[in-house]
Order: sequence, then structure tokens, then C-alpha cells
Amino acid sequence: MRYFLLSSMLAAMVATGCRSVYKGLQTDAAAQPECIRQFAPQFTNTLYSAQVDVTKHHLSGLVLLKLMPDSAIRLVFANEMGFKFFDFEYDKDGNFTKHFIIPKMDKKPVVKTLSQDFALVLLHPDLRKAHVARENGERFVVAPTEKGNNYYITDSACTELRRIEKSSRRKPVVRVELRHYQNGIPDSILIKHLNFKFNISLQRVEKK
Repeated sequence: MRYFLLSSMLAAMVATGCRSVYKGLQTDAAAQPECIRQFAPQFTNTLYSAQVDVTKHHLSGLVLLKLMPDSAIRLVFANEMGFKFFDFEYDKDGNFTKHFIIPKMDKKPVVKTLSQDFALVLLHPDLRKAHVARENGERFVVAPTEKGNNYYITDSACTELRRIEKSSRRKPVVRVELRHYQNGIPDSILIKHLNFKFNISLQRVEKK
């Protein structure tokens, strides 16, 4: 009897662990995913104070997002003394270029993670295979990726961006929040990894 109960408990745990948190989404075939493009930040020469926590390490400084003449976005992270940590660029189609990163961070997984995180912030998704789904009064634009989906989650009428989630097949692994838009630019940006401690917090700095 005890063996039967233990086996049942283990089976239930495995089933729960394999169940997708997005299982309850209901596809809305009539809705169009393009509405989320209105939430793409209109960065021109925008400065943020930055706090970055990676495992036991902490970095702080300033992040500049600058619109270039060819419509690319240049993203530079440096400390308050001007020491540069990295310098990235995304062209108008979202293609990524690494111009510089300090040697300690210049590892392929680190660069890939950072490039994907900030690509979510810029919000220029490939919507060619995307669809809309709904759950609990929220609207999900589901954009397929190589290893899962990106979910752009709004209110039911697509008037407020609530969060962006990068997911595996079953659950979110990165959550992004763009808060308090002013003239098309969010005042604060939060990037949080859910499988390990890697968080980026940006707060807009008003230039004098």
C-alpha cells in the first residue's frame, strides 16, 4: 500500500513538473498580434541608471540608448567614472552587433544572454508566425522562438503592456517589465531571470 501511494505521489509530481504554465491559453484566431508594436520604446538619446546583479556580483552605472542616423539603436553600459562594460548595437531589423565587451564578460553565453535580454526590451519581434491567445482577462501575443516562445502580455484590449516573458517549452525563464511610459519611453525597465540570479534594473535619468 505504501509503495502504491509513493508511486502515485511521484507520478503526480512528474506530471505537474511537465505541465506547461501556458496550458490554459485559448487561441483567439480573429485577433491580430501587431498591436504590441505600439509598445516599442521610442529611444532617441535616453539615459538610465543601472543596477545589475549576477549571482554574487553587483555592477552599477549608466546605460545609454541612442538612436543612430541609420535607425539602429546603440546601447552602451558604463560605470559612473566612464569605464565601459559593453557596447552593443541593434539595427532597424533587430540584428545584433557586439562592438565591445570587457574580457571578463566576453563569453559566448554571456553575450547571447545580454543580447536576447535587450532585444526583448527593444520590442521588435518577428510576428510572421505569431498568434494571439487569452487567459484570465489578459491578451498574449505568442511569438515562436528556437527553444520556446516569447509572450507579450497586455490587458484584454491591448492598451497596456503588462510584461514580456521568454519561455522554454513549459515555463517562463526571463521576465521583462517596461513601466510608466512617458512620451513613448518607459521610466523603468526590469529584466529578471527566473532560473538563476541575474537581474537588470534601469531607472530613467532626466538630463539637465
